[in-house]
Amino acid sequence: MAFEPPQRLLRALGETRRGGPEGADGTDAWLERLPELARRAVALRELTVERVQAPGGRSSLVVLVRRADGTPAVLKLAPERARPEAERVALAHWNGRGAVRLLDADGARDTPGTDGVLLLERLHPDVSVRSLPEAKALLEASGTLRRLWVEPPADPVFETVAERTGRQAEAMRATVEAGAGAGAGAGAAALVDAALTAREELLAEPPEERLLHGTFRQSKVLAGERVPWLAVGPDPVVGECAFDLARLVRDRVEDLIASPSGPSITRRRIKRLAESLEVDQERLRGWTLFRAVESGVRAARVGRPQDAELLLEFAGWL
Repeated sequence: MAFEPPQRLLRALGETRRGGPEGADGTDAWLERLPELARRAVALRELTVERVQAPGGRSSLVVLVRRADGTPAVLKLAPERARPEAERVALAHWNGRGAVRLLDADGARDTPGTDGVLLLERLHPDVSVRSLPEAKALLEASGTLRRLWVEPPADPVFETVAERTGRQAEAMRATVEAGAGAGAGAGAAALVDAALTAREELLAEPPEERLLHGTFRQSKVLAGERVPWLAVGPDPVVGECAFDLARLVRDRVEDLIASPSGPSITRRRIKRLAESLEVDQERLRGWTLFRAVESGVRAARVGRPQDAELLLEFAGWL
């Protein structure tokens, strides 16, 4: 079985080399070792390989497998920069509540060369909540997200929202100062200033902290057998719930931008999501602004000007 990474993964890792805020972090070496890592992980767990999932994810190789007893499962391999150990701890903490279940909670972490390998329950990889009509998709996605907001483990193994957004803020400032965000439009600098100001105000008096998914959106919620919908692919972080919900606000941003009622739809979406999940509306708006601007500036930095334009136009509505 050839464990070739899909093009989507290669493109995403290439963007990291072109200026992601955390750099390559040994990703090239991981790619070179990936086929052997996958073969070793399969042999160690006595798995039968069906196929590599394509297009797959942007931060990991996903392989559809069967366990020795015939149970379908997913083998996920990720480089260190994707923080797979944090994902392992979060999935073990959720224990299948709202999220995909970790099948080897202890895994083979003590075996050399198997870091960054997760064995997960098999969901339906081609059926996400995004396939539903928009209103229903938002309802199901937000209900799934609510189940993930629990007390974090006692051990401080996760980043905080302040730490993660601090790195992102530094990268945003550097991009604007270097003029690298020019492809994002003339208003990029003003939006960055507004986003950074919003972040400072939000962090000044943070509400109660929870364990958050970290990168939640409709495409991260897949159909399952145990329950209809389960979250996958967390990049867990500890902080306020509005930060997690903010990414969901801009889902299907291309449709919002194409609609003449886009700004009003966005305002209604913020209000509806805030009320249904008992999150402060202004805090949700602030984090939505910060996360949209951060994503837009990053898209411009790594050579995706169309995405940058969409995201920053959306941010301008906030």
